[in-house]
Amino acid sequence: MSDRPIIRLGHSPDPDDAFMFWALAAGAIDTRGFHFEQVLQDIQTLNEWAVEGRLEVTAISLHAYPFVQDRYALLPHGASIGSGYGPVVVAREALSLEELRDVEILVPGAMTTAFLATRLALGEFRFRVLPFDRIVDELTSGRAEAGVVIHEGQLTYEEAGLRKVLDLGEWWLLETGLPLPLGVNVARRDLGDALPELSAVLLESIQAGLDNRREAMRYAMRFGRGVELAVADRFVGMYVNELTCDYGDEGRQAVEELLRRGDEIGAFPTPVRLDFIA
Repeated sequence: MSDRPIIRLGHSPDPDDAFMFWALAAGAIDTRGFHFEQVLQDIQTLNEWAVEGRLEVTAISLHAYPFVQDRYALLPHGASIGSGYGPVVVAREALSLEELRDVEILVPGAMTTAFLATRLALGEFRFRVLPFDRIVDELTSGRAEAGVVIHEGQLTYEEAGLRKVLDLGEWWLLETGLPLPLGVNVARRDLGDALPELSAVLLESIQAGLDNRREAMRYAMRFGRGVELAVADRFVGMYVNELTCDYGDEGRQAVEELLRRGDEIGAFPTPVRLDFIA
C-alpha cells in the first residue's frame, strides 16, 4: 500500500465541494494507502487544468468533459446535479428572453455547464467571461446588463438587487423532464488498476459527510466566502444528495442528454465518449 500515488484532488473553494471531502481532511476514513492533497481553484481554472491533465482527480464542468475525455474518466459519484434548479441568468431590470438575446451576458467560463445550458436555452448570444465571484458586482455597478450566477450566487442574487430572468435548472426540467448535471468528478485514466479502489475511497468520503453533517458543515463553512450558515447549509443540501453518491439511471440519462444536445450544436471538438469508472 505504501506505493500508492499521491492524489492531487482539485475542487472549487465552495461549501458543497468542501463538504464532500471533509472526511479526507479530517482523517475520518481509511484512505487505503492513498495520500490526498486538496487543490482549490475556481471551476474554470480546473477545466483548463484538466485539458492539460494536471491533477489526478478533479472536479470539472460536465461541459468540459468532452474536451478531456481522452485523459479522464467519469467517477460514478461526486456530481452536482440540480432537479428543477441551477445557474440563474439575472439582471438589474426585468428582461424578456428576446431582450436577453440582444444584450451581452456575463458567464463564469466558456467551458462551464452554465455557459452550455445558456447556449441551449437561448441559442447563440453575445457573452463576456468573468470570474464567477465578480459577476454580481459587475452587474450592480452597471458595467453589464445580464449575467449567469452560479454557486451560492444562485441563492443570494436578490440581496444585491438583481432579478431572475431565467433559471436554467427550471428550463432544463421543463424541456427534458430531467435534472441538470452541472459539475462532475473525474479521475485520470493513467492511474490504471488503482482507479476502482480510489473511487471507493472518494465515495466513502462523500457518505461520511452526509453521515456526519454537523462536523462536515463546520468544515465547509471555512469556504463559504462570508455567506450565512443557513445559506451554505441550503446550498450543500441542493448539491450533495443521493445523486451525488450515485448518478442512478436518471442522472446518467441527464448526462447523456446534455452532452447529446451540446454535440448537436457543435459545442465539442470531437464526438463524446462517455464512460464511468466501475
